Amino acid sequence: MGASDPRMTRNLCVVGHGSVGKTTLVEAMLFDAGKTNRMGRVEQGNTVCDFDAEEIKRQISINTSVVHFEHRGCLFNVLDVPGYPDFTGDIRSSMRASDVALVVLCGVAGVEVQTENVWGYAQEFGMPVVFAINRLDRDNADFYRVLEQIREYLSPRAVAVALPIGSQKDFRGLVDLLSGKAYSYAGDGSREFREVPVPKELEGKIGEHRERLVETIVESDEELMTRYLEGEEISAEELKACLRRAIAAREIFPVLPLSASSNVGVLQLLDFAADSCPSPLEMPPRRLVDGSGQEVELRPDPSGPFVALVFKVMVDPYVGKMNYIRVFSGTLRSDQGIYNVNKREEERIPTFKRMVGKEGVDVSEVTVGDVVAVPKLQSPSVGHTLSTKGFDKVFPPLSLPEPVYFVAVEPRSRADEDKLSNALHRMLEEDPTISYRKDPDTGDNVVAGLGDVQLDVMLSRLKDRYGVELEVRTPKVPYRETIKKPSKAQGKYKKQTGGRGQYGDVWIEYQPLPRGAGFEFEERIFGGAVPKQYIPAVEKGLREAMQKGVLAGYPTVDFKAILYDGSYHEVDSSEMAFKIAASLSFKQGVAAANPVLLEPIMNVEVEVPEEYTGDVMGDMNSRRGRIMGMESKGRKQVIKAQVPLAEMFSYAIVLRSMTSGRGSFRMSFSHYEEVPAEIARRIIAEAQREREEEK
Repeated sequence: MGASDPRMTRNLCVVGHGSVGKTTLVEAMLFDAGKTNRMGRVEQGNTVCDFDAEEIKRQISINTSVVHFEHRGCLFNVLDVPGYPDFTGDIRSSMRASDVALVVLCGVAGVEVQTENVWGYAQEFGMPVVFAINRLDRDNADFYRVLEQIREYLSPRAVAVALPIGSQKDFRGLVDLLSGKAYSYAGDGSREFREVPVPKELEGKIGEHRERLVETIVESDEELMTRYLEGEEISAEELKACLRRAIAAREIFPVLPLSASSNVGVLQLLDFAADSCPSPLEMPPRRLVDGSGQEVELRPDPSGPFVALVFKVMVDPYVGKMNYIRVFSGTLRSDQGIYNVNKREEERIPTFKRMVGKEGVDVSEVTVGDVVAVPKLQSPSVGHTLSTKGFDKVFPPLSLPEPVYFVAVEPRSRADEDKLSNALHRMLEEDPTISYRKDPDTGDNVVAGLGDVQLDVMLSRLKDRYGVELEVRTPKVPYRETIKKPSKAQGKYKKQTGGRGQYGDVWIEYQPLPRGAGFEFEERIFGGAVPKQYIPAVEKGLREAMQKGVLAGYPTVDFKAILYDGSYHEVDSSEMAFKIAASLSFKQGVAAANPVLLEPIMNVEVEVPEEYTGDVMGDMNSRRGRIMGMESKGRKQVIKAQVPLAEMFSYAIVLRSMTSGRGSFRMSFSHYEEVPAEIARRIIAEAQREREEEK
């Protein structure tokens, strides 16, 4: 199979809040286009799109799934994108690879938190948006209420292009406002529908909404606007052509009614996309960055340089690595090499595959607008630019949210430990919003992500795909210790073993330093009390000793050590002896300098709708947080606070619950601060118990 015609390609990403019926809508599209002979059901685990074992088990989309089908001469590439906020990396990457965002809303719930989020991403990427109000056959569903929410919360330029016939359980069809035609469906999930007379009870609403639609369309075209104001009738063909241009320019955001589960209105949605959504050739140029960091334009030209974006990577232990790409410029055959511009590596292409869920059809050539999978390429990662050798421009890095949910993992066995690194590396290739590191302070293997569901899925996959079983717990807090007053202490090490002995003797003064100053060492030896060749050993002994403080074994920081006196033996003194002497002095001197425990304090910014600010601020206070300020950001409030890290490990889950998923936060390290005495006593006691258990 050869390349497609970019003029007849439509690239849609189906996005929105979780559980609004996005996957069911894509299943209905496949069925109506004749690609499948049945509609898959999420609750039955038999959908084309949710084929991963974790998706079937949880009944939510976890990965972006790609399907292609033909409808009215157009090739549709449709991306079924997860709705859960834990998978924001996949959402943003998939939207950047598409042309039009099909934002699905529930006819009952209306505008929800992820609706607002994906609307924001579409604005960021400059994407045209089409709204589909789904589930209009549900109790309490109301197309007009949700339409008003879209206008109020997202854009006043959202306009209905069709109106529903009937409501709730009686929702059975729709009226196309431009053609004036009405369609009635069987409503049983079949493809059966027929053209019917426009219901008389809708004539008033049709007139009102058609007038608003026509006015919004002609506002985007000066000539049509003049003719319209002069009272001239604008033909449906002219309005449709203008509507298409206005959608591509983000001047109009069409709204359609439907019920995916009963297959009402889905064919009209496909017809509308074929007629009115822009082709890849009608999209504005994309931005690339050259070697000097300057932005350059990439136009969607089939004859231009071949440039594609890797927007999704899937790694299967049996099938291997599958790279999903979107072609933005040029044409390439599968017998040509492909070049990873980011890594400057060239690889052979086994084939291109047009995907329908997990199944693929080989194609020999790809061009502008194609969305295909390329198996077995080893070098690409999500966000990489693919081209032909000699091309030196790349897509800018995609801004991804920072991890806010952390767990510590420990392999259950030595065999698990041996397999862990390779398995984690493969998992991180699939999802760049997950990170893994060995904490140098606590020794924990810390896995971080955007939420508990994301990490739970990852851990399940590690077990099922790679046979790695892990114990999971809350990470240890990297506490520190410091001193609050000066002290002096001798450290004397003397050992006689029959032959040559060991002798080192130092006097060291300890002084507290400002928070964040670290460690300073100074020597004030006069008269050779400690020979110069042993002074580095004294500093080394202190640096090693300070790694395990006297209170709870945490590193000691923010102090100055001054070596001011000591003694030595001409024969028995050595570097080792002075190193040990320094550590003895440290233990005594720090213990006498009023040692205290320090904890990391984080800068936290919480973004929530105004109605939740009181609850969030109260919760922050309960976490020993200090509110530093608050500012407005659109319809939301941003609460700025400083909170101990120890109180923040589960905050992602708590905030989601407290704000019905509408809150988000980010966190960064600020400084270390003294732990309150009561909490410090508990931490020290716990550390002592652990030391005793290790003995």
